[in-house]
Amino acid sequence: MLRLHASALNSRITTMADAPRVDDPAPDSGLDPRRDPRLVTLRRALEERPLTPLPRDASLSQAAVLLTLRPTDPLELLLIKRAEKEGDPWSGHMALPGGRRQTGDATLLATALRETREETGLVVDPAAVLGELEEVRPGSRRRFSIMVSPWVAVVDPRATITPAPAEVETALWVPLPHLASEEAVDELLIELEGESRAFPALSYQEYVIWGLTHRILEDFLGLARSVGLV
Repeated sequence: MLRLHASALNSRITTMADAPRVDDPAPDSGLDPRRDPRLVTLRRALEERPLTPLPRDASLSQAAVLLTLRPTDPLELLLIKRAEKEGDPWSGHMALPGGRRQTGDATLLATALRETREETGLVVDPAAVLGELEEVRPGSRRRFSIMVSPWVAVVDPRATITPAPAEVETALWVPLPHLASEEAVDELLIELEGESRAFPALSYQEYVIWGLTHRILEDFLGLARSVGLV
């Protein structure tokens, strides 16, 4: 399916810090990832997978996003549609919760957890972080001087989402097997800098995921496929 869109590039930002282990969940978190074999498998795969950090560049802003999983049957992933906002290059795009690193963020993981809390109301226990994915940055540094550090975490299946209206128009749980299926494969045609360009995408219901978010999801789905989770 070819979809038409008239906008510019999609996503959030980057650098890295050491991912905490989930061997010792916080006593009052109400969630122990060791109890779900799917999460045990995923955590092990993330721990054993070698990462290739992007070259450090002081001219690039740092940001982080969180791939938040809900351990239902099947596993579900939290996606948001960003609120329409004038001057925001990612206005109205599908995304993962996250944003730019702030002065008070000790690590990029702290950035991902803070932004997720501010945008969706979800308080993610650091003990429930499963690991980190490859860093990404937009293809056009002229347009976006930013790097994104993606993290993977799990929340209690009873967790409630409360989107921040100024930041998030919609938040939804998407079944992981759907995102990994042929049915989700899509393409987005965009008018960019005076020419039409086709970008790979994933779709769910009326929502289309492309750009950096698509690249992060493809990395994660590739890992999930390799260990038989989807």
